[in-house]
Amino acid sequence: MFVLGNFIIAVAKIIHIVLNIYMWIIIARAILSWVNPDPHNQIVQFLYRATEPVLAQVRRWLPFGRMAIDVSPIVVILAIYFLDEFLIKSMIELAVNLK
Repeated sequence: MFVLGNFIIAVAKIIHIVLNIYMWIIIARAILSWVNPDPHNQIVQFLYRATEPVLAQVRRWLPFGRMAIDVSPIVVILAIYFLDEFLIKSMIELAVNLK
């Protein structure tokens, strides 16, 4: 069973890395919203394509949709943090118990 435990730990670490990378992409998108970026820049286009599907879903569920400040990045970052703390730690504890 140690092989399954090691596999679960490896998957948990990969998910942790992906969640952290996506969190930094969300932060970069939020910082870009404070300035007037060139919409034809490939980096700006990538950031918008990578984050807009998730942020649009969150905006649809937020009760204060027409505020001057977009709080959807904060909600997504908090959700990422929750997943990182809850899911990753649960997976690692499960893997340790399997060993």
